[in-house]
Amino acid sequence: MSDDARTGSPEPTLDVGPPQRTAAGVAGVVHAMADVVEEPGLARGLKALRLVNQHRGFDCPGCAWPEPGKPHLAEFCENGAKAVAEESTRARADAAFFAEHPLGELATWTDHRLGKSGRLTEPMLRDTDADHYRPVSWDDALDLVAGELRALREAGTPDRAAFYTSGRTSNEAAFLYQLLARRLGTNNLPDCSNMCHESSGTALVETLGVGKGSVSLADITDHADLIVVVGQNPGTNHPRMLTALEAAKDRGARIVAINPLPEAGLRTFKNPQRVRGTLGRGTRLADRFLQVRLAGDLALFQAVNRLLVERDDGASAGRDAAGPTGPGTATDSAGAGSRPPVLDHDFIAAHTDGFEAAAAAWRALSWSDVGTATGLDRSEIEGFVDDVVGARKIVVCWAMGLTQHKKAVATIREVVNFLLLRGNVGRPGAGACPVRGHSNVQGDRTMGIWERPPAAFLDALGAEFRFDPPREPGLDTVDTVRAMRDGRIRVFMAMGGNFAAATPDTELTEAALRRVPLTVHVSTKLNRSHVVPGRRSLILPCLGRTERDDGAGRSGNAHAGTAGSLSATGPGGDALSSGTATGPRFVTVEDSMSVVHSSRGTLRPASDMLWSEPAIVAGLARRVLGDDDPTPWESFAADYSRIRDSISRVVPGFEDFERRVAEPGGFVLPHPPRDARVFPTATGKARFTVNPLEVVRVPEGRLLLQSVRSHDQFNTTIYGQDDRYRGVTGGRRVVFVNPRDLEELGVADGETVNLVSEWPDGEGGTADRRAPGFRVIAFPTAKGCAAAYYPETNVLVPLDHTAEGSNTPASKSVVIRLER
Repeated sequence: MSDDARTGSPEPTLDVGPPQRTAAGVAGVVHAMADVVEEPGLARGLKALRLVNQHRGFDCPGCAWPEPGKPHLAEFCENGAKAVAEESTRARADAAFFAEHPLGELATWTDHRLGKSGRLTEPMLRDTDADHYRPVSWDDALDLVAGELRALREAGTPDRAAFYTSGRTSNEAAFLYQLLARRLGTNNLPDCSNMCHESSGTALVETLGVGKGSVSLADITDHADLIVVVGQNPGTNHPRMLTALEAAKDRGARIVAINPLPEAGLRTFKNPQRVRGTLGRGTRLADRFLQVRLAGDLALFQAVNRLLVERDDGASAGRDAAGPTGPGTATDSAGAGSRPPVLDHDFIAAHTDGFEAAAAAWRALSWSDVGTATGLDRSEIEGFVDDVVGARKIVVCWAMGLTQHKKAVATIREVVNFLLLRGNVGRPGAGACPVRGHSNVQGDRTMGIWERPPAAFLDALGAEFRFDPPREPGLDTVDTVRAMRDGRIRVFMAMGGNFAAATPDTELTEAALRRVPLTVHVSTKLNRSHVVPGRRSLILPCLGRTERDDGAGRSGNAHAGTAGSLSATGPGGDALSSGTATGPRFVTVEDSMSVVHSSRGTLRPASDMLWSEPAIVAGLARRVLGDDDPTPWESFAADYSRIRDSISRVVPGFEDFERRVAEPGGFVLPHPPRDARVFPTATGKARFTVNPLEVVRVPEGRLLLQSVRSHDQFNTTIYGQDDRYRGVTGGRRVVFVNPRDLEELGVADGETVNLVSEWPDGEGGTADRRAPGFRVIAFPTAKGCAAAYYPETNVLVPLDHTAEGSNTPASKSVVIRLER
């Protein structure tokens, strides 16, 4: 990609062909291995790949899809191999690199080129308003950050610091990170969950009482009769999920795909580990494809729920035309020869509340509104309902296609309504399955990375470490950007991630970051956030998942200069030395289905100057909080089992942590709705909800845009410039539009346009945001909808365009026009 692609110049290497109808296969293996050979080299790359997602290996740096009880010898996908190749690359962004390339130059580079610069090797400092980063010692780097944080603490303004976290962070590092923030005195712990599954957690806590999925991998592979995949593209974003779906198909399960875009992975999967995947035609996965319009999923599930209630009305001769009197309607009231009930009335009566109000709302639903919102014929929806009625055990899987809309929380509540109607929560083969993106994003939240922690967690944390944690809610990601914009943040620290590229409203966010007096990034590789620095900026390089953590380069350095003589007192009053444990350390992660397991890197670190994330946090914390702080930071940095010991007393479900995580495959966290049909909601029951439908009406001549990933991408990491599943090679500035829309707009396939988003300016007009130089591709997306890659289109998403109830950026429903 040309470096001027960011300013809209045409991409000379861009080529467009027909989209593929199959995913993976031999081509996936070839592409994966090409990256491995190019980046780390074959020997180093194969050494890493043989241990990806293995019991005594390391967790893939990519997605959070769980491993089976007995992993395959190659328990990774094409994009997992690319993630390993990126992290274990031989390229280095070292002091010489930063001396050669000033910030003014680096800021013009594409995200792809920045990422290909290589691994960071030593701490780097950008002095006030300088145009170069320069090397700095670990002592000086941590002293600089600690000095700023101490000043905020002493001034009584700890909320002027914000601590961001990505899903790459381990449980141990996340636990220490949130402890540091709360010992400082703030709950400002924004994280990547705020931008992805915050809507899921909000809806699930309200309706089921637990903000996590309620299914296991075996529920999908071994038990479910019907699997609904909605707002998700597993072929690109969670490719190992295709193997689970194939296993379900092999035993006769049906799969329904609901998406504005047809996705190759849900059409046909060519499993490269099976003969029919390499030599045969593969496995056709989706039995039914509902091409719903963007933001139409709420209307779709409301229509399905209405039809289920109406079919139940007619299923029993003992019910009158007005329907059941309530959730307690007897299931055996039908006369001889009548059809069995469609709804699970026993479950509804015993375990739920709110059914009558929800049913009344469904009966009042307008079929005209449903058609406008979904773009589907009623017959298509009726066909889906046939699948539902024919299945006893149903799992619904979803991802960003549901969570990043204005009505995302309401939509997911409606999905829960759908599951509750037929008792599809709390039994094998049934339940809610929000598919998390990054490998430990769910674990970070479990460890307390949350701006609104529950009181019980804070109580336990305070008891363990003998302090009173702050109780006021902190800032989420969107509110952190607002606070930086308004000059209310003096220190912004990011543990992993790429904040500048992940957040909405790019120009506003970048200006906000540049306004911060000090930005700090704990990172493995160069990314956009490093070249959008605060007045001063630090890059602190850390070990990656693939690398061996034996304490090299940081032994005794958790508080450099004094660690050799410093002692501390632990929470129980025992004296702790600052000695370093010997031998390689392991960390832990939690996958998308609440399984906690270990992760051990094996490769030689990219530099002898890399510190682990726990060591960085512990070293910083001791400097900030002083020698009088009783928290055993040195012991935590030297021996991660001490961290896990504290976690076991603070976080429910982690009792006897060290022993249980040593078991092959780890252990499963408790989930009352899944395990015992116990619902820790406000009423003690699973809750039906009423979710008013607001049809998104797009003005004439405009389209509704969703941001998507390419197949050569994981989150904001751009592996390459191809999206072969959609037929795109050599470029990323493309927009996919339905051919009928192009005809109506008078725009030709292949034409270059600017994408312009329209948002009310508060004065009766619109505040336009512009992404220049996109090639139009005629593509079979839903009518009235368009799609383009992020982070290139984040500039089009207004900061205030967020989901109601979760404040997640609504990146999947942005009104745009195509401008020549």
